[in-house]
Amino acid sequence: MLNRKSVVSSRPPDGFFPSILPNISINFLLLFFVLLLPFSARVNAETDPVEEAGRTAVLDSILQNAVRKKLISGAVVLIGNRSETLYTQAVGKAGFDKNSKPLEITTIFDIASLTKVFATTPAIIKLMDQGQLSLLDPVSKWFPEFEGKEITILNLLTHTSGLHDSQLKADAPLESAIKRSSLYAGAVKPGTRFLYADCNFILLGNLVRRITSMGLDHYCFEKFYTPLKMKNTAFKPDSSSSIAATLGGKNGIYAGEVQDPNARLLGGVAGHAGLFSTAEDLGIFIRMLLNNGTLNSRMILSARAVSQMTAPYYFRNGKIVRGLGWDRESPFSSPKGTLFSEASFGHTGYSGTSVWIDPDSDLFVVLLTTRLDYKNIRGFNNLRSNISTVAASLFRLRKQPQ
Repeated sequence: MLNRKSVVSSRPPDGFFPSILPNISINFLLLFFVLLLPFSARVNAETDPVEEAGRTAVLDSILQNAVRKKLISGAVVLIGNRSETLYTQAVGKAGFDKNSKPLEITTIFDIASLTKVFATTPAIIKLMDQGQLSLLDPVSKWFPEFEGKEITILNLLTHTSGLHDSQLKADAPLESAIKRSSLYAGAVKPGTRFLYADCNFILLGNLVRRITSMGLDHYCFEKFYTPLKMKNTAFKPDSSSSIAATLGGKNGIYAGEVQDPNARLLGGVAGHAGLFSTAEDLGIFIRMLLNNGTLNSRMILSARAVSQMTAPYYFRNGKIVRGLGWDRESPFSSPKGTLFSEASFGHTGYSGTSVWIDPDSDLFVVLLTTRLDYKNIRGFNNLRSNISTVAASLFRLRKQPQ
């Protein structure tokens, strides 16, 4: 259970923080806080609430600036550690017009590729821990179409299979995913190149069904979301829930239906996308990981499984570092910011979602947005990075001795 008393109010008292803040350069604010906070964090073991409100207001400013620049129409941020929530905030709207409802901490989001690490990867890791498959198993053991290919489960989990994505056939989406992937197999020697591709996780998601005779959605519901009491996490969520919208197609809007076209063809349940969740539910799952697979005295994953899932695998002479499913250092690791440790890991989602987790600093950041501008990739990566950098400045350094 979250300790609600620990949640920091992110709004300063009236008149405390200057009204000119939104007009100040975000880069200037980041520099100011990164330089100031290590000193102030060491001076005060117990931070004054007014001072805390002023310091966390920079996070509010970063989010409001992203809304004002029409990078996003709104966002929910949750920052926490292995035992409590340290900061939560919701700004902006759940949709894209003036009549859209405001976002709330409890709003449900299409978390896109976070599905890979909050559903598919833990499902595969749990099956490995139970001895039902191995990292070095050839994919052909489960998919005969890959007979004679060298691709392993490890290659799928680390995106080193050499497989490429393609649009699936509407009349036979899963079959076309498997057939096209098997045709691509071998074009690049497995294990020699990092190439991020959804098809790796489409195969892994289906592998869960082939081993357990349960769909990925039912398996995760039974093994993870129900025991963790993640009540707002599901594939194909209840349409009556408060769900943030996503953009798709020719200015089409999806609310409660997965944005990713291949996941839609696969019925909304796929290994690469399709999961919906809230910042609070994702925080629960992350706390389980930070507590070595156990939360509230209930073991969800073994400590060995968590350690194996997040251990580093190095590619391109160490320039690319991946966990199993998880990212550590790659072109996609902007949510790492500049202050999280080398042991940290996370993932991003196309819809505007990301998480980053630092076991060394006992800190994590969840960012869920209603993304508007998909062309400004650099701007969005800066948003992810800035939120994590300020979060680490605010909450990581205070744990250091005076």
